[in-house]
Amino acid sequence: MCINLYTDHYTRHITRTIWNSELGLPEVRDFNIAKTEADISSYAGYVGSAFMLGRGLTSVFWGMIADRYGRKPVLVIGIITIVIFNTLFGLSTSLWMAIVTRFLLGSLCGVFGPVKAYAAELFREEHQAIGLSTVSAAWGIGLIIGPALGGYLAQPTEKYPHVFLKGSIWDKFPYFLPCLIISGFAFVVVILCIWIPETLHNHNGNNKSIDDAEALKNGSSGGDKDSIIPKNENLLQNWPLMSAILAYSVFALHDVAYQEVFALWAVSPRRLGGLTFTTDDVGFALIIYQITLYPYVEKAFGPVSLARISGLLSTPLLQSYPFIAMLSGLTLYILISIASVLKNLLGITITTGLIIIQNRVVEQHQRGEANGIAMTSMSLFKAIGPATGGAILTWSQKRIDASFLPGAHRVFFILNIVEAFGLLMMFTPFLREKKKTISDQKH
Repeated sequence: MCINLYTDHYTRHITRTIWNSELGLPEVRDFNIAKTEADISSYAGYVGSAFMLGRGLTSVFWGMIADRYGRKPVLVIGIITIVIFNTLFGLSTSLWMAIVTRFLLGSLCGVFGPVKAYAAELFREEHQAIGLSTVSAAWGIGLIIGPALGGYLAQPTEKYPHVFLKGSIWDKFPYFLPCLIISGFAFVVVILCIWIPETLHNHNGNNKSIDDAEALKNGSSGGDKDSIIPKNENLLQNWPLMSAILAYSVFALHDVAYQEVFALWAVSPRRLGGLTFTTDDVGFALIIYQITLYPYVEKAFGPVSLARISGLLSTPLLQSYPFIAMLSGLTLYILISIASVLKNLLGITITTGLIIIQNRVVEQHQRGEANGIAMTSMSLFKAIGPATGGAILTWSQKRIDASFLPGAHRVFFILNIVEAFGLLMMFTPFLREKKKTISDQKH
């Protein structure tokens, strides 16, 4: 138990760094390329999509490396990548430099799949929800730290002129300071990774007698090494895995598009239907829910049933946003805060449940590759999300006076169509029940 708590502590450090690296983007408006205020949404989406595209192209490769050489080396390499390219991202002087650095960060930081395998392997199957919900809770931590760093540390020469002087590097690169702070934190995490244990094949010693018994039952010697080496299956033919990955990818597309739309819609001017609203409170709720409540709720309902219920509740909630926006003052703030927190809790419940399924339907020696396939599929879907979400929001804001689905009504209706499609994918015959793995039989 002490070892699990020790490793879980550093797993949280790793995943916090990962999620923080996706936050605090430099203001696209400062690149002076948007012709109108509404066009900023589209250009901001390109920067987010570049990261997802890069990650989608290399996730399977990094997953296979993690299965062959271990989770720990891939985690270390990925965090070193954050140190380098997150720093360069803060030095971006043009939109293209921002896009290229984000693409390279996504390509070379292959930790997202292996860290889920790592979290799943810290616990037995009946307790895997704890490890995987911790990874999801790290996203909530990023929601708090990322915007806070961007808000307090961006443009320091304007906010703290007595400390950061005009004409200095902080004036030339106004968003370098928060990126540098995140890179410094990542560097500390790289050092801490020296003490985390490797989880790949960490059950071999416990299962040796069972392996030998199975080998003798098959008519071969327990000492015959080849008889107990697990064989690789074609994961693309593992439909329980692939169905969960496809459903996960659709919800990932919906979630990243929603995050992009909500962030841009909330800060848009009132004349475009905006709210001038921030989402700092969402992160606290996600952390509390994922660490304290989710493991117990998942144990009671199961990951699939819980995800289905969350999808059903999320659809009417999302469509209520434009109506809530018609309010004003304290009433608007309270209701949109509650709706935003609930929407994110329901979304993280769905994705965590599907991640649990993905890690239960494959053997440990292919878990890194399986999570790599999931990250590739999810990243390619997410690459579409920010750019598409920003473009749809821009399109809807230019049709604020339309007779059918005006303004924000249109963009949230389109998001609901995507979510409804993902919800259908979580029912049979599409989503199959898990098949028993060898590790399940051993446990």
